[in-house]
Amino acid sequence: MASPTATGPRRAPESGIRRVRRQLPTSPWLFAAPGLLIAGAFILYPFVSTLVNSFTDRRTLVPGEFVGLANFRELLHDDMFWIGLRNSTLYVLGVVPALVLLPLLLALLVQKNIPGITFFRSAFYTPVVASIVVVGLIWVWMLDERGLVNSLLEAAGASPVGFLSDQWLILLSAMAVTVWKGLGYYMIIYLAALANVPRELHEAAAVDGAGAVRRFLTVTVPAVRSTMVLVAALSSVAAFKVFSEVYLMAGPSGGPAGEDTTLVMLVQRTGTGLTGRVGYASAISVVVFVVTVALMLLVLRADRKEES
Repeated sequence: MASPTATGPRRAPESGIRRVRRQLPTSPWLFAAPGLLIAGAFILYPFVSTLVNSFTDRRTLVPGEFVGLANFRELLHDDMFWIGLRNSTLYVLGVVPALVLLPLLLALLVQKNIPGITFFRSAFYTPVVASIVVVGLIWVWMLDERGLVNSLLEAAGASPVGFLSDQWLILLSAMAVTVWKGLGYYMIIYLAALANVPRELHEAAAVDGAGAVRRFLTVTVPAVRSTMVLVAALSSVAAFKVFSEVYLMAGPSGGPAGEDTTLVMLVQRTGTGLTGRVGYASAISVVVFVVTVALMLLVLRADRKEES
């Protein structure tokens, strides 16, 4: 009888996944490549290009030369820049508190599962999916001197209001459009946060004799405070970079004598056209970027200070 051949232990065959990992060590980068290319082409490159152009006197059809901080020094003496900075700051102060509190109250109203509540949730969210241009034109039609609102005022015996002709009313009207359109979006964020609030906390507070207002202040607000910080950061950045609402309400000129111009409108007006000052508009864009980052850091710092 022949003796069996002495052989070592046989290795288990490698799985297909291990073979692929050995053959393609860069396969994770291949999956990430499309996203990285898109981010590089449409985010990183424009950012670096804007930063470089802010130090040049480049125009639309002229490459331009390096001028150092000349564009930023010019900003300090540009009255229109300070008007834009004022209006953008006022927009943040007027819009952010409303978009932090009103969607929370709206989420509390539609949180309960009662018959027909789905319809109201959808109705409140509809402005979010609507085009800002369509929404803006509807509001312009409503607030025009011969629009729906003034027609109702005249029918009631009141004088028409110049919503689209007065400097401050234009800004307030644009703020109203921003708040109305953003209510549904931030309502959904709050609904997700409220779903994680334990019902036992409300029941314990109710047993202790706390009313609805007290439960809101002592239970709901602390439970969703981190979400409120998120909403404040998102809405403050969006409000400071506002363009469409004010552009549609005030027109390309920015209202009477350009008094309703925002910083982003100033960037568009300065940097476009055949004779657009791309370098100067890039400097304004850099200022907008720095201020928005500062706003986010300020909100996060206030939140950490409150936690400590």
